[in-house]
Parts: sequence; C-alpha cells; structure tokens
Amino acid sequence: MGHRLKLFLPLILFTVLALFLFRGLSLDPREMPSALIDHPFPAFDLPKLGAYERLSAGNLAGRVGLLNVWATWCPSCRVEHPYLLQLAARGVPIYGLNYKDEDAAAQRWLQQLGDPYRFNIVDREGSLGLDLGVYGAPETYLIDAQGVIRYRHVGVVDERAWRSTLEPLYLSLGGEAQP
Repeated sequence: MGHRLKLFLPLILFTVLALFLFRGLSLDPREMPSALIDHPFPAFDLPKLGAYERLSAGNLAGRVGLLNVWATWCPSCRVEHPYLLQLAARGVPIYGLNYKDEDAAAQRWLQQLGDPYRFNIVDREGSLGLDLGVYGAPETYLIDAQGVIRYRHVGVVDERAWRSTLEPLYLSLGGEAQP
C-alpha cells in the first residue's frame, strides 16, 4: 500500500503547486497592504522643497489629505500629475513626498507642470520612504485629520482609482471636495 502511495506523490505535489499558482494569479498586484494602516504617520524631520523650513509628521495632521510619493525620474508620476492638479483644484489637500530626487529638477517640474501640493517634503535619501514601506513611485497615502494612515494606493491616481476607492474613503473620513 505504501509503495502505491509513492506513485501518487508527484501528482499530489503538482496539485498543491497548482493550487498555490492559481491563488497567486487571482490576487490583485495593486493591492499592497501596508503595515502602517491605522497607525500614526512615521515621525520625520525633513526639509521643505524650496524653503529652509523643516517639516514633521505634525504638518500632516489637522485635515484629511493625501500624501503623494513622486519624483521627476518617475514616468508614471508625469501621467498622474494632471489628475492631481484637478483634485487640488477641487479642494483635496495633497502633500508631496519628493522621493530620491534632485531639488532643482523637482522645482523645475512643478514650475512647468503646475503644483498640486500644499507643500513638498524632500526625501533625498529615501529615509521616510523606507519608513513608509515605499517600493516605488507613485504611491499615495490617505491620512486622516489625526495624522493616521488609513489607506495606501500603489500606482497612478486617476479618475477610476479616485472614484472607486480613494474618494469614498476620503469622504468617509470627513474629507471635503467640490464635485
């Protein structure tokens, strides 16, 4: 009996591997949960882009808003930038985290394409990005009025992502925006 069971061992292993593969294919690669969901925004002390001022997590508290991780070297950031300008024009507070970028290039980008951000945090070394678990740009974090991270969106924020996911969460947290 045991000898016959060994004959089926490759079939059993194949079935288990096929189940894991099938499970992996059914997952959405854009859903990247963050360990920081429902936790306060990590403490930091970094410069503000274009100023001698220093910023901290306290600068993000007080209003529901978005923190957008972006860089001039990121082609997807250029794609989402016009939509961020639309959101900002509708009153959605957006804070920028300029990630592993050069200040001069970032300032030129904002002068040429428009500036949707209330302010930009300069993260040249990627230390805040590391604390946030950023693995690429763009990423956007929804932060409540107490400075707690409530959602992480990986990829471009566009009309579909805003309407289907971010806007309902933003409004449920008390965020205000014009239609």
